[in-house]
Amino acid sequence: MISIPSTAFILQVHKNPEQVNLFINQLIHEKLADVYVHIDQKSYKYMYNKIVKSPNVKILENCINCEWGDISQVDTTILLLKEVLASKKNYDFICLRSGQDLLVKEGFKEFLDENRNSVFLDIRNISYKNLGAMKINWPKVTIRRYNNMHPYRIYRRILQDLYRKGINLFPNTKYWPEDFKFYCGSQWFNIPLNVAAYIIDFLNENKWYYKYFENTLIPDEWFFHTIIMNSHFQSEVVSNNLVYLRMGETLSETNSPVCLTTKDISFIEDSNQFFARKFDETTDNNVIKYFTNKVKLGSRTLVGS
Repeated sequence: MISIPSTAFILQVHKNPEQVNLFINQLIHEKLADVYVHIDQKSYKYMYNKIVKSPNVKILENCINCEWGDISQVDTTILLLKEVLASKKNYDFICLRSGQDLLVKEGFKEFLDENRNSVFLDIRNISYKNLGAMKINWPKVTIRRYNNMHPYRIYRRILQDLYRKGINLFPNTKYWPEDFKFYCGSQWFNIPLNVAAYIIDFLNENKWYYKYFENTLIPDEWFFHTIIMNSHFQSEVVSNNLVYLRMGETLSETNSPVCLTTKDISFIEDSNQFFARKFDETTDNNVIKYFTNKVKLGSRTLVGS
């Protein structure tokens, strides 16, 4: 087996430490990757001593209270990116994943080795109606996950509907350059190390950018995409974050990925993606065992120059 640069996986985790460890063990197999773990502040004391100990695993001491749909998701990713860059290690890629992901296909390291300059992230088409997430100064009480017809969920829908009709009750008045175009997609990404360095440098030099997103809705699906797609790296972007997921259709699961089960195995494998989410040991532990027993990073002999 040849020696190649390690990959840095940055994980945002908040529950099920045993399941998280199964995923981490997939990733650090044969020491081809390092894993940086951010534990949600709400779970930090419970999970910290339960995460697998390894020279290839670093748990961030600084932890953020991560909430669905608000800027704390972005803060967590920035914290993880800075931690990787501070290590001064020459990683090939930085891959953002959640603690409910799994590696579901072999050959990921070979794939990265063959696509060293590519940026893998999901890019979606944006229409005027989608821009309400950015153009409205969202009241904090509305930026939460509601799994039922909660009054704030209804209120959020009303604000969006009014925006689509040209009425913005709470406009986001913070500075935004006219020539800077918005882009969005799933928050999970795979970016070369120099792209991560560019993102942090950009944020340090353009303080207006972060400020604009502070009261937007689900900024983690816009923040990094917009930086990258407005940069010279745009030509290297491949609109595929290499993750399989299945979105929910019921009221409680709308706009969220559902928990995968053994019934999804054939769909996961047919997708030809390297990762899948989300898994939950309390929903179906057998599908987790299936992939963690079957697939590990570097489980094949790598071919390279």
